[in-house]
Amino acid sequence: MAEPIKNKRPDPAVAPTPQNTPLNAAPISSHAQQPGVASINEEDLGGGVTAASIFAHDPRLVSLIQGRLGSLVGKSSGYIESLPAEVKRRVSGLKGIQKEHSKLEAEFQEEVLQLEKKFFAKFTPLYEQRAAIVNGKTEPTEDLIKAGEEDEDKAEGAAVENKGATDGGKVSGIPEFWLSAMKNQISLAEMITDRDEGALKSLIDIRMEYLDKPGFRLIFEFAENEFFTNKIITKTYYYQNESGYGGDFIYDHAEGDKIDWKAGQDLTVRIEQKKQRNKTTKQTRIVKKTVPTESFFNFFSPPKPPTDDDDEAAEDIEERLELDYQLGEDIKEKLIPRAIDWFTGEALAFEELDEEDYADFDDDDEDDEDDDSEDHDDEDESEEDEEDGSKPKQEPSECKQS
Repeated sequence: MAEPIKNKRPDPAVAPTPQNTPLNAAPISSHAQQPGVASINEEDLGGGVTAASIFAHDPRLVSLIQGRLGSLVGKSSGYIESLPAEVKRRVSGLKGIQKEHSKLEAEFQEEVLQLEKKFFAKFTPLYEQRAAIVNGKTEPTEDLIKAGEEDEDKAEGAAVENKGATDGGKVSGIPEFWLSAMKNQISLAEMITDRDEGALKSLIDIRMEYLDKPGFRLIFEFAENEFFTNKIITKTYYYQNESGYGGDFIYDHAEGDKIDWKAGQDLTVRIEQKKQRNKTTKQTRIVKKTVPTESFFNFFSPPKPPTDDDDEAAEDIEERLELDYQLGEDIKEKLIPRAIDWFTGEALAFEELDEEDYADFDDDDEDDEDDDSEDHDDEDESEEDEEDGSKPKQEPSECKQS
């Protein structure tokens, strides 16, 4: 460990910045002194009243102060304006250098995009070959099979082969390939409901394409199914024309295709039924109401950017927009390039889980243990009831998440 510096001043001067330096005390001016701030003693408020108690009893005051402080963000303190003329010229010169740097950053991002497009053109034949095998249009060559078996465990491969042999019929391609791959991808699995699986079993390919301007399109191809008439459903992500800070492309918005649902098969809604009684005739009738529900296919109806002044609603929509964009990126950057690794689950070994994900796993384990202990308790109570000759209690149905 490094030795402490001897004769170190107890209170070193804080480096001046535009935020901590007032206009009338710019340190570059001659004989300028660092401004000091007197300490505030809560006892000076008198009557045993503290600042904390005032804020606690008047949340409007806290909101007012936060609003005032928020309005100061990005505003100049006057420090830059107080600099000598020759220093201001040098600052302007550095800004000029930064502009040149920003131009190069934008040029770099554009060349990266062109490089991505170049290699995407080389990837495309491989994706087409994959789709042909998945959908049973062709079989992989012996060289491809040999290359894929190099790192596989022989015993595991034999188990898979024997399982397929017991089915009794010829299997074309790889059934439910994309559904299985999507359910192994964490962010997508959370969106897929049991009702969605019936439609997603008919998904025969997922691919993407770049736009002429910055942006990309996700393409979902479906076989004939009982849910909708679309053969192709796309979702397009658009970027702004101007680059952001650092030359990065700025996401603007997304647009999805309208799904042509067959009668009574819309997976994005559910039907609620309520009984209504007429007060005069005493007759009852069933009223049906269509309400939105969770579904993967809501992915094709992305949220719109906020337009009102409701801060809470705007914050919620911003979070949904961020999640929607991240899902598109996951499909583009993870699922499509490495679909077979998601199908087999091998990609999960390289997926970085957040602390919240680990916490969820821990909580699930604890919940399972609690459920087990409750089950044992219920069994004991039932046995006691039976011994007493009384009617055993009916156990509540257990809801287990698959």
